[in-house]
Amino acid sequence: MDQTVTASEKSQDRLIEITLDAKSLGRANSNIEHEREVAIFDILDGNAFRVEGMESGPYKLALSTAEDRLVLTIAPASGNETIEHAIALTPLKRIVKDYFMVCESYYEAVRTAPPARIQSIDVSRRALHNEGSTLLKEKLLPKIIVDEDTARRLFTLVCSLHWKG
Repeated sequence: MDQTVTASEKSQDRLIEITLDAKSLGRANSNIEHEREVAIFDILDGNAFRVEGMESGPYKLALSTAEDRLVLTIAPASGNETIEHAIALTPLKRIVKDYFMVCESYYEAVRTAPPARIQSIDVSRRALHNEGSTLLKEKLLPKIIVDEDTARRLFTLVCSLHWKG
């Protein structure tokens, strides 16, 4: 089976709603809240998301965490059938931890550091984000297939769920 989702499939194979489990959310500062809101908006604005073994979308997605696992509860927009897909967060923990540390450095640098320092930190931040989104995309396979942009934004949401203040 092809493991990519193309633009022509986006009309059906996409997310139209995302909810985050309030119990899974930790305390978040304004930067994390903003990242979460932007990620959800960007995903809903344009994404590619396909669930193997389920009728085509569009889909509704609920994200939560339980026992060190990311739980994705997916339902088609036009039905009651739901599936639940859980992946271990352990492989992502180091990347998420490093990503948060670099983000904190970045937000601090934006306030006081020269542009060259900000740019250097931003390169590290982006590299960790890319690494995390690639790993997440791999962990979702073969059940859930997403494009790179959707994986990046989902990684941001995973980070926002993982953030404990």
